[in-house]
Amino acid sequence: MKRRLVLTTMALISAFIFAQKADSKSELLPQNKSIVQQNFSTIRNYTKKGLQVTRFDSAAAAIDAHDGEIALFDGVYYLYGTSYDCGYEWGIKEAPFCGFKTYTSKDLVNWTDRGFLFDATTQIWQTRCNGGTYGCYRPHVIYNQKTKLYVLWINVYDNRVGFRVFTSTSPIGPFTEVAEPTLAVNNNAAVAGLNNGDHDTFVDDDNVAYIAYTDWRSGGTIVIEKLNADYTSGTGVHVEDVTPGNTEAPSLLKHDGIYYVLYSDPNCGYCSGTGTSYRNATSPMGPWSEGKSISVNSGGGQPSFVSTLKTETEVIYLYGSDLWNNGAKNEALANYFWTPLSFGTDGTINAILNKDTVNVPVTPDVKQLPIPKDLDNTSGTEGFTTYADISRSIQRSQSFVATRSGILTEVDYMTSKSGHPNAGLKIEIYKASATYQPTGKALYSELVPVDSIGWSPKYSVIHPDIRVDSASRYAIVVKTTATEGAFGLEYNDLAPYQGGGACYSSTSGSAFTVEKNRTLMFRTFIKKEDLTNVTTNEAETNMINYPNPVVNYLKVSLKCKTPASILKIYEPSGKEVYVKNISGIGNKNYVINMSSYKSGIYLMKFQDGVTIQTMKVIKA
Repeated sequence: MKRRLVLTTMALISAFIFAQKADSKSELLPQNKSIVQQNFSTIRNYTKKGLQVTRFDSAAAAIDAHDGEIALFDGVYYLYGTSYDCGYEWGIKEAPFCGFKTYTSKDLVNWTDRGFLFDATTQIWQTRCNGGTYGCYRPHVIYNQKTKLYVLWINVYDNRVGFRVFTSTSPIGPFTEVAEPTLAVNNNAAVAGLNNGDHDTFVDDDNVAYIAYTDWRSGGTIVIEKLNADYTSGTGVHVEDVTPGNTEAPSLLKHDGIYYVLYSDPNCGYCSGTGTSYRNATSPMGPWSEGKSISVNSGGGQPSFVSTLKTETEVIYLYGSDLWNNGAKNEALANYFWTPLSFGTDGTINAILNKDTVNVPVTPDVKQLPIPKDLDNTSGTEGFTTYADISRSIQRSQSFVATRSGILTEVDYMTSKSGHPNAGLKIEIYKASATYQPTGKALYSELVPVDSIGWSPKYSVIHPDIRVDSASRYAIVVKTTATEGAFGLEYNDLAPYQGGGACYSSTSGSAFTVEKNRTLMFRTFIKKEDLTNVTTNEAETNMINYPNPVVNYLKVSLKCKTPASILKIYEPSGKEVYVKNISGIGNKNYVINMSSYKSGIYLMKFQDGVTIQTMKVIKA
């Protein structure tokens, strides 16, 4: 079975941290709080509990670039890969092709989405690459010093050679297709068959380039062929049967004058935990040695690439494997295992160790990110794992404490879809108990259409525009009426958000169970109340206060038109300093002791079920 390498590079960006002071776009936070003043960057492959970690880009979206590679051009790292977010599924005829994406980074940790390499939404590319074919995969980019062009090779299955080639003046594109390449192997095979597949491109020290690819007609042997001077086609100079078969996904590199090819051993479509072996030679054309195993499970995935990254101080041979999503047809949720290779004094490659974190000798990027305007609470983005079970009777909840009073203008919930849900995702806001469970009736409810949710985790955004009170607990509840498929969540069981917790219901919300130390990924935005928008004509109000200015005691007369009313006083900062819940209809009179209040202007707010009225109070 043909296997597709899904390299998802989920960038480990920093948590926004608890952001109660985030009222201005000018406020900044370090992009990664753990890397200040270090001379190395730390790549996290798994959580502290050994679970796969989701990597997010600078916009807090999961990185959606799979079955590709990492390249270094002019001091910037580029992650290339196939997108699955639009719903591409291998072997499903109706599945669309999503295209190829790239992300950039200065430190292999913090990544920024740079968009698609070319427009894949056109009819010709949908015809070539959608689920009706074997698909299109594995974007690899190299730079040609002679032509000053970046050259992109992709694996396709709509022609005989199995590849298409593009060029661009920029490493992020747009790339333009050039003439169809020719290669030495399978020239007489059927068009649109399983001929040549998974590949790697490699530029030697003398600027001669090579392609290593999988010959499916021979049962999965590896072929290495010299490219032409433009890097856009083969030359016919090649070596076959570098491996004996049942292998795929070759990666070429050169270390201390010796050439190495690493590969999946054995090959296995969308499998997790296949082995990695390598062979070495003194020339790309061989002869190649016998195979040597360096990992029995490839970090829990399948080998994808080895990137030769020549930094200012040394060369990093970064090994990457794809942590497949349990063989799912859609691999948007597949994660990655990355680690530098190391070599013995005799030139052998040392065994790959499956470490939760690895350090790479790359200066950390301490660029600061602006805090989003009106951000009030956030779970952050570090150490989260993907799961999907929100469907039918299963609901999820995450509580939070408002750090200021005002209008809850936006709630962001991180989700994705698995399979094909037949209904949208409903996000609701409730009051929450001290033990995090939602209580009472929903304060707000909004249905997010199923078509607006992708297969790769991103924030689904709602705009409640309801008033919330400082220090009060609220809960975000997510549910669906879908009877097919499911919606996902991102969770962290080290409780990164201390202001609330997660709850689970398997009874359609009739009862919620607290999930100890769990945080679901979310953000909330609260706009402070405008203290300048007040009523000054007392004759038109249902609220009278005197004396004003006040020194010690403020007398308040209210005309309550509904059985339940509330009276509050706020500092100019928006902090509540007085709350009075009122029962009954009619005239009410109260005396408020303000002798301990600081001098200044306060806001008094009266609300019943009919009106909301505000008034300035001056404390002398």
